[in-house]
Formats: sequence, C-alpha cells, structure tokens
Amino acid sequence: MCKSERSGTPEDMETSADTFNVTFLPYDVTVGVKKGTTVLEAAHKAKIYINSICGGDGICGKCKVILDSGNVDSEPTINLKREEIQENYILACGSKVLDNLRVLIPTESRLEGSKILSDQDAKRFASFLSDDKGSTRFDLSPLIRRDYLELDVPSMDDNVADHERLYFAICNKTGVDADTMQTGYRVLKGLPAALRESNWKVTTTMGVRGKTNELIEVQKGDENISNLGVAIDVGTTTIVTHLIDLNTLQPIASEATYNSQMKYGEDYIQRIIYSVENDALDTMQDSVVNDINGLINLLVKNSGKNLHDITAVVCSGNTAMTHFLLALDPANIRKEPYIPSANNIPVIRAAEIGIAINKRGLLYVMPSVAAFVGSDITAGILALGLYEKEELSLFIDIGTNGEVVLGNSDWMMCCSASAGPAFEGSDVRHGMRAAKGAIEKITITKNNGSFDIEYKTIDNVKARGICGSGLLDCVANLVRTGIIDRSGKFQKSIDSQRLKETDEGLEFVIVKQEDADLNTDIVITQADISNLIRSKAAIYAAVSTLLKSMDMSINDIEKVYIAGGFGNYLDVRSAITIGMLPDMDHSKISFVGNTAAAGAKLALLSKDAFYAAGEVASNMTYFDLMGNNKFMDEFMSSNFLPHTNVAEFPSVLNEINSGD
Repeated sequence: MCKSERSGTPEDMETSADTFNVTFLPYDVTVGVKKGTTVLEAAHKAKIYINSICGGDGICGKCKVILDSGNVDSEPTINLKREEIQENYILACGSKVLDNLRVLIPTESRLEGSKILSDQDAKRFASFLSDDKGSTRFDLSPLIRRDYLELDVPSMDDNVADHERLYFAICNKTGVDADTMQTGYRVLKGLPAALRESNWKVTTTMGVRGKTNELIEVQKGDENISNLGVAIDVGTTTIVTHLIDLNTLQPIASEATYNSQMKYGEDYIQRIIYSVENDALDTMQDSVVNDINGLINLLVKNSGKNLHDITAVVCSGNTAMTHFLLALDPANIRKEPYIPSANNIPVIRAAEIGIAINKRGLLYVMPSVAAFVGSDITAGILALGLYEKEELSLFIDIGTNGEVVLGNSDWMMCCSASAGPAFEGSDVRHGMRAAKGAIEKITITKNNGSFDIEYKTIDNVKARGICGSGLLDCVANLVRTGIIDRSGKFQKSIDSQRLKETDEGLEFVIVKQEDADLNTDIVITQADISNLIRSKAAIYAAVSTLLKSMDMSINDIEKVYIAGGFGNYLDVRSAITIGMLPDMDHSKISFVGNTAAAGAKLALLSKDAFYAAGEVASNMTYFDLMGNNKFMDEFMSSNFLPHTNVAEFPSVLNEINSGD
C-alpha cells in the first residue's frame, strides 16, 4: 500500500464506504469511483488521457502519476525507480483507489495538443484533383446532391402521380436515369403533403447507394440550398475531419482530435484484444463515434453551419478501425488466417451507428484490401493516382504498422509489417507524440572531443520528450558521430559527460534537466535505440521483400511516396542513414501527408472517384509477410545501421567513414 505524505482533501466531496473521489491535477477535474478502481480507470471515466502504451497491462511503465494525497493499493513494479517511489510516483494502471485522492499527472504522462497539418494537406489536396498533364481526374459530382425543383402543377390534362411527377422533374434536372432511382417508404408516405403544402416547389436530396440513386429527403420550398459533407480519417492515433461544401466543392473547415480508444491500447491489436476479452465492442464503437460527433459539432459551430445540412460522411481507416466504427467483430483480424468481417462496406444511414448528422444522411466507408491493409491505403492510392501512372512507384505509409504498395497502372502489390510504436514516439524512455514540446529535429556535432547538440521542438518551447522524427534524427546522428556502432551499441570509449552508465545500462543525454520541461534529463537509452532499429528494419524489410518478390531493385523505382503525419517531418538523409529507406536519389522521394483524408475527400466530391476506390482495392494483390521466410531473413539483416550488407548503402558508408 502506498500513502501520500502530503495532506489536503478536495473540498465539497461526497464519499461513502464504497465510493471515493479522485481529483486529477493540473486539470482540477474530479470524478467519483468505486473502491478498488484503478487510477487509470478513474482517468478514463474523467475523460483525461494518461499515457499508457500497453493499455493498462502494467508492462510499459508509461502511466506514471504522482500521488498528492490519499491512499492506494499499488502492485509492485520494476517500472519505477527508487527515487521516483520516494517522490510518490505510482503507476496509474497498477494502483487501486482506497481513499479520496489528489493525483498529479506529470508533463511526460500528458497528451496536450497535436501537430495536425491541415493547411499543408489542403494545399496538397488541390494537386490530387488533377493528373500529371493538368487535366481534372474526376467528374466532380458529389455522392449526395440537393436540388431545388419547381414541378408542374397537376391538372385534368396532366394527371401524373405525385411520385412519378417528382421523378420526372429530378431526371430532367440531373440527367439521372429513373430506372436507377428508389425512394424510402417514409419519404413516399409524406410526399403528397410536402408537394401541396409547398405549392409544388421542393428541395430534394439524392444519394448514391451502389448502383442506385436514393431519394433521401424532400423538403418544402427553400431555394437557398445548403449541402455539406464530412470526410474523415479514422486513424488509430488521430481522427481528422474535413467539412466540405458539396455545392461549391470547396473546403470549409477541418478539426482533429486524438482517438479516445487509446485508453484501451496504443495500437489496434491491443484494442482488439481488449474488445474481445472484455466483451467491449460496443464500448469501442461508442468511443470513436463520440469523437467523430464531437468533431462534427465543432466544425458546425465554428463555421456557422447547420447540422441538418450535413448529408454525407465518407470514412477511411485501417481495417480494425473500420470494424470498431461499425461494431463489426474484429476478433478474426488478428487470428489465422486473418479474415475481416468485411472489406467492402455497404452504404448505410449514418444514424444507424450513432453519427449525428441529417437523420437520413448516408455513411460511406472506403473499401479495404485485407486484414492489415485498410481503406486508408486504398484512399491514399486513389488520392495519388498511383494506379493511373505508368511510372513504377512505391507508396509507404509509416506508422505503428508500415503499409507498402508497389506498382503502376498495370499492377499493384501491397503488404504490411508491424513496425511497433517507436515511430509514434512511444516504446522509448522519453518518447512522445508530435505534440507541443516534442523534439522533432536533432543535430549532433563533434567539437574538440565533445559533442554539441542542437534541436528543435514543436512550438519552440522547452523540450518535454522526443517524437518519432526526432528519434530517427537522433539515432542517425549517433551513428554518424561514432557514439554508437553499426549494431546500435554505445561506444564506452567515448569521452563525454553525456554518456552515462545507469542501473538500466548506458544512456545518452539529449537535453539536460535544467533546459527541459521535465524533472529529469531527456535521454536516449540502449533499449530505445534497439526499439527504433527493429521498427526501421520492419519497414525496410517489407520494401525489400516486396521488390525482390517481383525480381526488382530500388533502382527500378521511379517515384517513392511517403504518407502519414510522421513523413511530414522525416529527414530523408537520416532515414537512409539508419536504413529505414533504401539508399536512393533523394529527388525521387515525395512527402504526401495525410492521403487517407485526401482520398476520402475525393470520394465525397466525386462519385466517380468513390467507384474508382472500389476498383483500386479489388485490383491490389495482397502479399502476406506473416511467416514469410524471405521477410524474416530481410528483417534480421536490417537490424543493423544501416544494414548487414552496408554495400547496399554506399552514401551512408561514405558518410560514416568521413565522420560527417
């Protein structure tokens, strides 16, 4: 049992023998929980995020908090140092509430804001609308359209039925074939009154459902038609939304938030396990739907729009996130033979899963390819038009999973490799996401036998930790300067006060405590380096295996596209130095941002693009790396800096030998 030495009880709290209040600082949020609830569970209830990579299994040691007052029953752990225990640190996941508590969440355990590149991605999106010759790629006809119609008034000479009369007017205005149209019973039942009460002047809403055009809604009058859609990237870490005017085809606003499911595990495999073991599929769905509804409400509020005017939502995401969104059983995704419940999701009413837009608005989900290649990759290929290009291209989406697509207009192959959470800034001592205070760029130089370090943090504030791009930069600089060898091991012969021996092994100080927004030095450890090497090895091995399976080399590739938020800050030179990317001409590499959101926006704006996404998914051949011996051989060979066969990286060899 752990008891705080500090005094003080939160005021105005009601307690009983079985219920206690937990106050989280610095947010000053209080929540009541039953005795025996873990502090991490209390934080979930209070809607406060505490870093927890393992989802509360007591393995990662990331959910460190400080017990300011009260009593908890804490499980023994090796994840807390002696001095941390003396300062009343506890693990939130392993500490059960026995009393009213005041808990301080230290800086390193918080999640405050994210670096979402909406403006930069918006500029990129304009380029996705045109092909290499400057021609518009798709007919910009949105999935859902609204039209104001003035119908001919019935007479003895014109006694066509109401429904057929409306169909005729719609077909005459839009060019849609009446044989493809259908009307829901509710709309049909209310049609006679709507037409007559509006003096035969109505606004119709019609949406694409497969090969059918559904008459979704008939409104009385209203020539001032507003028709809005939302494109959503349902990411494992971040959910990004874009509000689009479907009349003008122009973007209105964008909003993003961290995915609340992170409380159940940092990666989607952990979330699947949690969902299955706790019969919590509905909980997982509620979590992501609540995030989406919160973002949509924010979009509407900030832009002065009407929620009823949002008639369509298009979502992209990995296969697991799609399953959680729709409450489809995800259990078989992680078990052989890795079969999803569905890759192609029929169009449904958004209200059926709880998304709060127009009550009859439609939800479209981009098609997936396989259990580990989801609709976010389909959306990316659609946005880039890789399937239309003659040039041989390589598409790499870097995250917890590294998806790779190789091909051109004739063929496409794809695969997925588990890179782990290192690129997300997790699974390392002082790793963090790309949020305020994260070190995103690092340079290490030799100076008269010592080492000078320059770094840049997000928002240029004091450093709180290191995000993925900063970690990659750091390891590249460590190997260039000889601080670590090609196996990633620290060189004990280095004479530097920054290299320290601890109970847990060697570590290298990046930022001293007095310069950091932490109560400790910011360091990179031997374990951190090993984790990053394994992550980069998975990416390189996936690329290499896919190329070799097609009897190709990196020299055959004409263009490489790096997708995802991580790629926006990736230093190509560093990525090649550590062997994450093949040694190649830097000019061939393009960073393309959030292509998952871009593809969803394209599909929202063009039904032709949405149909094309289906063809893209069906034409991709999935190459399974699970148990593939060639992949395992490539992975083992890639667990060096940059590679066991350094001849594959001539530019890096020259760099290391020159000491640059």
